[in-house]
Amino acid sequence: MEAAEILEKARSEGWTDEEIVDRVKCGETALYEIIMRRYNQRLYRIARAILRDDAEAEDVMQDAYVRAYEHLAQFAHRAPFSTWLTRIAVHEALARVRQRNRSRQMDDDQHEGEFVMSLAEPSPDPEQTASKAELGHLLEEALLALPGQFRSVIMLRDVEELSTTETAEALEISEQNVKIRLHRGRALVRVWLFQRVGARAKEAFPFMGVRCDRVVHGVFAQLARS
Repeated sequence: MEAAEILEKARSEGWTDEEIVDRVKCGETALYEIIMRRYNQRLYRIARAILRDDAEAEDVMQDAYVRAYEHLAQFAHRAPFSTWLTRIAVHEALARVRQRNRSRQMDDDQHEGEFVMSLAEPSPDPEQTASKAELGHLLEEALLALPGQFRSVIMLRDVEELSTTETAEALEISEQNVKIRLHRGRALVRVWLFQRVGARAKEAFPFMGVRCDRVVHGVFAQLARS
């Protein structure tokens, strides 16, 4: 069976992550593309939330996929594969943050206990404000203005719609911490913003098409060199 046919079969039959991973471990490496395309959106969002940089977020995605591939044998099925993969991406993103800030403490540490957002002052002209951006873009701006300890929690819980338990496992914090950060983060973004965005939250931080293909091809190219 050709690789394209196998990929289509996997998609049409709805193979689980674990089924795909088992096949990849047995040598069907082309199936790893399904995993990447299945989680590109999530990994991009969480990396972007932590790093606030598109290019770095893509680099983190590729590094996370490569690291996950190289350590598939260590996946012990104690948590869903998606949680395991997300945790790897979080670690990669945080490692970049630490590298970026070796000479100084992270801003969130410097202002511990101060939950202040850097949203732009509202325009006095309501019509001009309304035309500035669509709600999805406003949501992006609001989330990226949050202090770091809240961005990743809200991204996983409110945008990716992970449960409290899944978010806690992915970020390796307690469920109580997830709840506290989620509550404070939502308060900062303001209830009215989430009410107005509603179902359109999924439109924020798009990652598809050419960019999606670029990450997939980049990962396979890096794996081929290793």
